[in-house]
Amino acid sequence: MAFNSKKRLFADAVLAGKSNKDAAIAAGYSAATASAAGSRLVKDKDVVAYLAERRKKGAPRAEAQPTETDKAMTAAAVSAGFDLNTILTFSDPKAFLLAAMNDQNTEPKLRIDAAKTLMPFVHAKVGEAGKKDAKADAAKKVGAGKFAATAPPKLVVNNRK
Repeated sequence: MAFNSKKRLFADAVLAGKSNKDAAIAAGYSAATASAAGSRLVKDKDVVAYLAERRKKGAPRAEAQPTETDKAMTAAAVSAGFDLNTILTFSDPKAFLLAAMNDQNTEPKLRIDAAKTLMPFVHAKVGEAGKKDAKADAAKKVGAGKFAATAPPKLVVNNRK
């Protein structure tokens, strides 16, 4: 089975110091089956690889106390399946979405959503133009032909005669 957002949430909770049961509950598993789910997940090869990678990199440094808005945004991003360490390194949303789209460890559905969100920034939408505007633009491109509209006459005033 693929490394999905629930497994990532479980692994992040284990890294935060929670027990297997508490980490499974934090990841969204039922409280009745959390103990079994935690035991199963801690042995999962994807979770083991993720935990080893994160422990090798070391714990993130403690910084200033986050505000309520920061806490809400972080909770929403983590519940959507994004890695908290990745979120904190970006200040530009477009750069974050680009990194999420190109991250091989991110769940494929999240990568597709990031690509959909980035689409208007990369490929401009064709302007809304009617039939008459399209015909006028096409006529301007052709323009210098035999049947093109002539320029209006220049009015020159000569008062020195």
